[in-house]
Amino acid sequence: MIVAENLAKEFKVHERKPGLLGSLSTLFSREYRLVRAVSGVSFEIPAGVKAAYVGANGAGKSTTVKMLTGIMSPTSGRAVVAGLEPYRERRRNSANIGVVFGQRSQLWWDLPVPDSFRILRRIHEIPDAVYRRNMDLYRDLLDLGALGNTPVRQLSLGQRMRAEVAASLLHDPKVVFLDEPTIGLDLVLKEAVRELVNRVNAELGTTVMLTSHDMGDISAICDQVLVVNRGEVVHRGTMHELLRTADTRAVFFEHRQQPEHQVGHGSTDRATALIEAHLDGASATLVDGGRIKVEYPADRWSARQVMGFLLEHFDVTDCVAPEPDLEMVLRRIYTGSGNGPSAGMRETAA
Repeated sequence: MIVAENLAKEFKVHERKPGLLGSLSTLFSREYRLVRAVSGVSFEIPAGVKAAYVGANGAGKSTTVKMLTGIMSPTSGRAVVAGLEPYRERRRNSANIGVVFGQRSQLWWDLPVPDSFRILRRIHEIPDAVYRRNMDLYRDLLDLGALGNTPVRQLSLGQRMRAEVAASLLHDPKVVFLDEPTIGLDLVLKEAVRELVNRVNAELGTTVMLTSHDMGDISAICDQVLVVNRGEVVHRGTMHELLRTADTRAVFFEHRQQPEHQVGHGSTDRATALIEAHLDGASATLVDGGRIKVEYPADRWSARQVMGFLLEHFDVTDCVAPEPDLEMVLRRIYTGSGNGPSAGMRETAA
């Protein structure tokens, strides 16, 4: 459904010289340098897949999405979305896609949200049954009726984002591109937006490409992850495969202390010392509520081995081994620490 082949984008940036003389010299001659925002990325997102496209600020995410939506043309390479090259066939492409950009609005600033929706209905020639079905769904999940007849320009960021997400899905697009779709929303409405996206994907087979710094959005919506760093796709696979690249895992546990040790931190100190002495490379620290966090190198120990040790040496009352922290895994990729994703999951620039 979405194909990028050696997609690259370069920008010509004006070089400003320092000082007054430098500024005056630019009146007569200008110097430019080329900035490569996207470095020949290649990937494919099949129909019906919900994929996250994530990376640090300046990694090339938004530029890639703008080429896929037809806003920008690539310097080289090719993109195909739902069978069309979006930057060559913008009008036909717009009928196939829905887009949410936090800094761009598809709503009319001086009109209330319902009027914007009626205009979009005419533009996309949405059948009456589809329009009514979607409007009922948005009222139930996103509480759009509460926006009333307030002009879009007077809405808060959270109110506008609710309307933007609904507008992007109004015409049942084949593909929807979501750039920070829950920015400005409270927890309840974030969950509502995530439920809506998952629902249209399940019921209509809508392909989703999400860019977000909200790890909750990524975890709740996406089943595939593309990680871009310095303009290149450096990891592609399922969420589970990405989390497995974590080089450090953790186990949290609580244990029943002996009566003579229930006052003070002496028992905890002995417990952490015992763990660190017997589990090579592990560290144990006291966290909130009297729980102990055991961090261990994933290439040396498994969760089963660590939990087995704890059950053998402590009167354990609670023990949990959560999935690795997604934010931590992504930070390690961005900073180049660790061994990075496995070779089979890597994409390199052309």
